[in-house]
Amino acid sequence: MKFYRILSLLVVVILALGACTSAAPAGPKVKIGSKDFTEELLLGEMYALILEENGIPVERRLNLAGTQVAQAALLNGEIDMYPEYTGTSYLFILGIEDKVESPAQVFARTAADYKSQWNLVWLDPAPMNNTNAIAVTQAAVTTYNLKTLSDLAVAAPNIRFAGIPDFEQRPDGLAGLKQLYGGFEFKSLTVFDPGLKYKAVQDGQADAVIAFSTDGQISAYNLVLMEDDKGLWPPYQVAPVVRNDILGTYPKIKDALNKLAPFLTNDALSALNWQVDGDKQEYTAVAKAFLKEKGLVK
Repeated sequence: MKFYRILSLLVVVILALGACTSAAPAGPKVKIGSKDFTEELLLGEMYALILEENGIPVERRLNLAGTQVAQAALLNGEIDMYPEYTGTSYLFILGIEDKVESPAQVFARTAADYKSQWNLVWLDPAPMNNTNAIAVTQAAVTTYNLKTLSDLAVAAPNIRFAGIPDFEQRPDGLAGLKQLYGGFEFKSLTVFDPGLKYKAVQDGQADAVIAFSTDGQISAYNLVLMEDDKGLWPPYQVAPVVRNDILGTYPKIKDALNKLAPFLTNDALSALNWQVDGDKQEYTAVAKAFLKEKGLVK
């Protein structure tokens, strides 16, 4: 009798181990990347948490350098996905010179070119538009009567500018501004790490800074965004860009991440960015709290 009890216990243990083994993810880890600024870190972490919630194993490779590094890592298979912006891909990566149209047209053209050139897939874009912008201090706005980028182009010899890596060469950066507007010969242009560019303004080292329209610091520091009166910048909707082979391995990635997109508005991302940059909360905690609030993770 004792023998049968022991045998029964062994069967239970074996079945339990088998259940654990079958529940464990059997496929490769999905390598999730991001660029090196707050919003990208938040989005990359959200992608990772959502996939983990859906039983998909992930490896975080966040905080890569700029766009070129992230794109190269994706093409080389060093990462399987990362958050990208339609406008960045349209102008900077694809180098499309056609007149910028509606957000839907920019997304459709970008997604089609990525699929045909590299077999990369764009998932659903968020409604937000984190467009490039230039934010100027209230003092400079008052002194030089600045409202538009055309105004700033003329006043630039009096303005100290805080840039970020590759801003000077990009067609949606200084190179594009000079080509479309003329001028933009700043009194000084200093390149800062993306996480330090606003500190330069706060410390009185710069009068203007390259910004993104969802940056929490714009309202917190009472900065003024210049109007893009000649239309240099296209829509900058964010979406996961994913290697098609990993979608073949884990088809439910698409539906899982597409559920996130509608929640990513300008107001939502601006608030999240400020929780990290202003309130000094950990981006991992901020990302998780947001997803729990929206019912996307438990």
